[in-house]
Order: sequence, then structure tokens, then C-alpha cells
Amino acid sequence: MQQQISVITLGVQDLAVSKRFYGEGFGWQPVFENAEIVFYQMNGLVLGTWLKPQLEADMQRTAAEGSGAVALAHNVGSAEEVARVMDRLTAAGGTVLRPADAPPHGGFRGYVADPDGHAWEIAWNASWTIDDHGHVTFGL
Repeated sequence: MQQQISVITLGVQDLAVSKRFYGEGFGWQPVFENAEIVFYQMNGLVLGTWLKPQLEADMQRTAAEGSGAVALAHNVGSAEEVARVMDRLTAAGGTVLRPADAPPHGGFRGYVADPDGHAWEIAWNASWTIDDHGHVTFGL
């Protein structure tokens, strides 16, 4: 089986609030939207934000079932950029979960929750490369 992820879908309460966070915070532009869902074309996958009741109906389970600790990550090109992105995200409705700092394993990172509580790690790792298309390559 091919090792890939096609779509990540996040359940949200309010599409307009969510769209502000992803649009103004990250600068992402939707490729499709309607009254229930917004899709963003990423570098090799699609991110969807779907009204939570409709997502739950589609899955045939409530979001609380099977919930676990999950963090999405957005890697940047420098340690200085971590704070700048976190500032933009909080200005667009996000909440700082952990201020940016240097973890024991190296690099620099902080965490911001989107308006629906989805955790985003904003990180820089000197060993990981990011190409011109935004593809991140794991490195040690």
C-alpha cells in the first residue's frame, strides 16, 4: 500500500471563523467551499474544514468517540519565523497553547489552537528541509 495521506478533515463549529484563522493566519486560499465545507489544496494533500455535525453524521459517530491527542504541524524555514507565524495565527483567532521555545531534542517550536481547539505545532528543525513547493523531508 502506498504510504500517503490524501485528506485531513477537521470538524469546525463556524466556517467563517475557521476560514479567517486559516486564511488570515496561514494565508491559505480555499480551492472549494460551500455552506458546509471548505477545502484547501496543500502540498500533496487536501485539508478540509467541515461543519462538525455534518462530519459526525458522515462518520456515523460523535467527535468525542475515539478522540485522542493529535497535533498537526506547520514547519517553517527559521526559528524566528515560528514566533511570526504564531503571532499571525493568534491575531486571526487562534490561542497559544505553548509559547515558542527550544525543546531538548533541538529546533524551535510552539503550539497554537485554532478556534475549534485543533492543535497546530509551528516548528523549525535545522535537519528538516522544506523545498519550494512546501514539501518537508525528514532528516536527522
